[in-house]
Amino acid sequence: MDIFSDLFNGVTSLMSGLWPQLQEKPGLINGKLRSCPGTPNCVSSESCTPAEKVDPLKFIGSSADAWLRLKAVIIESGGVIEEEQQEYIWSTFTVPVFGFVDDVEFRLDRTENIIHVRSASRLGISDLGVNRSRVDQLREAFGKAGKN
Repeated sequence: MDIFSDLFNGVTSLMSGLWPQLQEKPGLINGKLRSCPGTPNCVSSESCTPAEKVDPLKFIGSSADAWLRLKAVIIESGGVIEEEQQEYIWSTFTVPVFGFVDDVEFRLDRTENIIHVRSASRLGISDLGVNRSRVDQLREAFGKAGKN
């Protein structure tokens, strides 16, 4: 059994060096979500690139109510809120099976009644659409929660 453990650890160490790592703590840059790095494992509602672009979360009514609803949806969807500021949330989601952690950020735009979103994997290049799917699921849950 030790040979398998050693082999697994060796391959994992080698491969992790080939994958990009999270370079800096997530956060706003000049009041906006960070740009995606150009890899297919990142999507953002503030991107102009079609491959990275996703729709923001839209709301009607109070931005304070929408923000509370968003926090509830994050937690109900299995996310962990790592940091919250007045108009910004950084959350993390752990991918089942492999345990990879993805960073999902939100920025409230009160003037447009939308919440911008960015979802990115910390490791690898491709995520097989996991981040786009996650944003779609969060948007759907956010919309349903607003109808209750």
